[in-house]
Amino acid sequence: MILPHFNLSLSKYKLVGALTVVALLSACSSQDKPAELKSSDLGIQLVEQVDATPGTASIAYAKYKLENGLTLILAPDHSDPLVHVDVTYHVGSAREEIGKSGFAHFFEHMMFQGSKHVADQEHFKLITQAGGSLNGTTNSDRTNYFETVPSNQLEKILWLESDRMGFLLEAVSQHKFEIQRSTVKNERAQNYENRPYGLMWEKMGEAMYPEGHPYSWQTIGYVDDLDKVDVNDLKAFFLRWYGPNNAVLTIGGDFDTQQVLQWVEKYFASIPKGPEVKAAPKQPAVLSEDRYITLEDRIQQPMLVIGWPTTYLGEQHNADLDVLATVLGSGRNSILYQKLVKTGKALDAGAFHRCEELSCNFYVYVMADSSKRADLTPLYNEVYDIIEGMQTSDIDPDVLQQVLGSAEASAIFALQSVHGKVAQLAANETFYQQPDRLQIELDRLHQVTPDSIYKAYQRFIHNKHKVTLSVVPKGKLQLAAKEATFVTPPRTLPEHQKITDSDLEYRFVHDDFDRSVMPQVQSAVTGTMPELYSFHLQNDIEVLGSKTSETPTVMMQIRMPAGNRYAPRGKEGLASLTASMVSEGSALLSSEAFQAELDKLGSSASLSAGQYSTTLTLSSLSKNFTATMALVEKAFFQPLFSKEDFARVKRQMLEGVVYEHQTPSWLASQATREVLYGNSVFARSSSGTMPSVKSLTLQDVKNFHNKFYTPKGTQILVVGDISESQVKKELRSLQQWQGEVIPMLRHHKLTKPAPQKLYVVDKPGAPQSVVRLVRRGLPFDATGESYLAQLANFNLGGNFNSRINQNLREDKGYTYGASSYVTGNRELGAFVVTAQVRADVTAPAIEEIIKEMDKASKEGFTDKEIEFMRLAVGQKDALKYETPEQKAYLLSSILTYNLDHDYLATRNSIVADVSKQTLNEVASKWFNPADYQIIVVGDAKQLMPQLKTLNFPIQTLEIEP
Repeated sequence: MILPHFNLSLSKYKLVGALTVVALLSACSSQDKPAELKSSDLGIQLVEQVDATPGTASIAYAKYKLENGLTLILAPDHSDPLVHVDVTYHVGSAREEIGKSGFAHFFEHMMFQGSKHVADQEHFKLITQAGGSLNGTTNSDRTNYFETVPSNQLEKILWLESDRMGFLLEAVSQHKFEIQRSTVKNERAQNYENRPYGLMWEKMGEAMYPEGHPYSWQTIGYVDDLDKVDVNDLKAFFLRWYGPNNAVLTIGGDFDTQQVLQWVEKYFASIPKGPEVKAAPKQPAVLSEDRYITLEDRIQQPMLVIGWPTTYLGEQHNADLDVLATVLGSGRNSILYQKLVKTGKALDAGAFHRCEELSCNFYVYVMADSSKRADLTPLYNEVYDIIEGMQTSDIDPDVLQQVLGSAEASAIFALQSVHGKVAQLAANETFYQQPDRLQIELDRLHQVTPDSIYKAYQRFIHNKHKVTLSVVPKGKLQLAAKEATFVTPPRTLPEHQKITDSDLEYRFVHDDFDRSVMPQVQSAVTGTMPELYSFHLQNDIEVLGSKTSETPTVMMQIRMPAGNRYAPRGKEGLASLTASMVSEGSALLSSEAFQAELDKLGSSASLSAGQYSTTLTLSSLSKNFTATMALVEKAFFQPLFSKEDFARVKRQMLEGVVYEHQTPSWLASQATREVLYGNSVFARSSSGTMPSVKSLTLQDVKNFHNKFYTPKGTQILVVGDISESQVKKELRSLQQWQGEVIPMLRHHKLTKPAPQKLYVVDKPGAPQSVVRLVRRGLPFDATGESYLAQLANFNLGGNFNSRINQNLREDKGYTYGASSYVTGNRELGAFVVTAQVRADVTAPAIEEIIKEMDKASKEGFTDKEIEFMRLAVGQKDALKYETPEQKAYLLSSILTYNLDHDYLATRNSIVADVSKQTLNEVASKWFNPADYQIIVVGDAKQLMPQLKTLNFPIQTLEIEP
């Protein structure tokens, strides 16, 4: 993935589609039946046109082929003024040469570095400026690039994508190559080497597959391979795999089909085809013996992973193996949960069937706790006995109804966004040459029986060779399930053959128009603010809702005033523990029965505690909403609060605290709270500390529930295919819910900020440092100074093209991503600049951040930057209201902060009218680096010499567990 996270504000089954959504899709497709075009007209052949078929799960689309081999799929959808474009190339890490691992992912990065007619970093900038979003992803079998933009930007997107397909190499340089090589190495360090359990799958792949197998290395590749290649190796990779004949261009959304065909012909038809690409042979793993491997990691909770080779993507047994994984290890009703987690023998346990194009594997995993149950040997024996002792009688036929219910509902939920529809069409065409496989997958699930599941189990799992990985804390090999019998041998690599420019067979595009001229944007589009309704129940519950009929689904959130902020001092973690206990079911309905019935309905329900509220989130098909509500009332409103559940949940929570303290990003967040807010309630971790969680009792939970799970102050938001009158009817029973008004929160006065220091949190052995510059900010204000600070921050660190990210990532190669953000709640706020950087450049990275902040605070921003911000922020409305989740987020903000229903219109006016002088004054006030505390999480012993050169007072900070 090319993009790190910037603070802007599987399903278990891959089936996407459902019977009940057919009418909706038919309506979309009937408006835009593409005209059959002759090759002499546009050079585009209509291969097939498929309407959504009544009575089946299907998506309407039209499939075309260009003379150069490019496949084009169009899926019109006029429900929102946006389009989603996906270009998928049928090349991933499985196509790489031995000794050149990581190239497919590396090349994904290079595809964002400009092309002949698009300047460096302009691809990101143009799409961000258009109010859109973009990214790219690579896996073992394909690489895709995608954008979601307002529909008036579609021609520009096609121009951009075609330019990098046909003209990328003319802009590639050794300098760009070096910078992106550093970025990829930083990404590997951040997401693999500096993350708990991050190297687990690399070790499993090396043991599961023989050397040289396409899946024996991970997509990220090996650093040694990246270090020995140069830009010509990369060019050769592009010329081999990035031809239009190895690509699928998929477009969904609000467009005119005839116009899109003309644009595709104009921008893509002249790109020459590349070398022929043949289908790779299927290569399921074959094990001749059991293999035991051990990984020592900077963790405290040992992990056991067992893998068996199975089939390949699309093979007939996959549905049986998917359901077997559900029976064994998915959810509260699974065998592993009931026998290991429910009994307290393991913290977590599960199973899944992971399928890739050439090979699939079946996995079981178990996590032990950090103390008395840390030895993996007895856990391994338990798991082995469970797996090898399975009988047909263990496969409850009722599970199949749960699977089908979840699958059909997941299908509809996946169709809530154009992105979701386009992604599945593109993937299915790439791997099956069949864009719509919804009914095929659904039919396969209908054919699964307990007998067929058991036969698959016997064929692939029972008494078959396997790979067993033990992940243990460093220096504690005795905790491994078995002594290692396999250690990855040194790789046998061919001698690197240097590629010269004369070895490359370039392909050149000849056009009859000037590609250097960027297409003009069509007439402006605007997002439509959803129509809202509001009312109060008799017991003072406030309800805010919006009806939308694009998919037959409903999403509801019940937000009770029971957040972490209400936990007494010394009882941190109480709100979260209470939410977990309520989720354990009631005397009327156990958590297991509740989950089973939800799955049959295709519904979901979850309870989570936040800073100020505990939220019950429900999602269901609209036809099943009444039944879902009935289940929720039985399961959540009369909690059982058993001693056995309490002991297990509390232990899991204590181990959660242990896990957090292994994670560098969490340590940085907790350090931020403690440095900014001292010994106040605002420095507390929502998950608590070891002493606070240990002190919690079942009576504490009951008292908190009785006091704060009350209708007084409760808010409900509803988004979906349900009318206001229906909502009132469904909520009638909640009017019987009684409770008292909760006490007002006490105001906590903070001490004066301390003088600037550099705080170091020691993380021995960390290959990267988490760097943060932090200062206190303002409480949330939707349209006041806090919002102006967000606008000012946009160009400092609030988008990919921002000053801080361009400096640290694109210019210096210090990091995978650097950003800054403004955050706030009802009582206070903070300004945060953050990056994970190579340990050896920690001090220089801090210096560069300070330099960018100092320049912004003293000189402000340029006219060009202000205009970029106006366009980027001002044009995002067209994308804000597409899905129920997006609408729910909008409603949540209105309820939480008592905002005007049209507050976004006020924000848009501010964006359009705010002056550069005003934003520069905000920057001067809030971005002065001298007002910020500096936090570094990393290997203190290695870092201290370079940190001392910064001449800040240094203090070691202990984050207590």
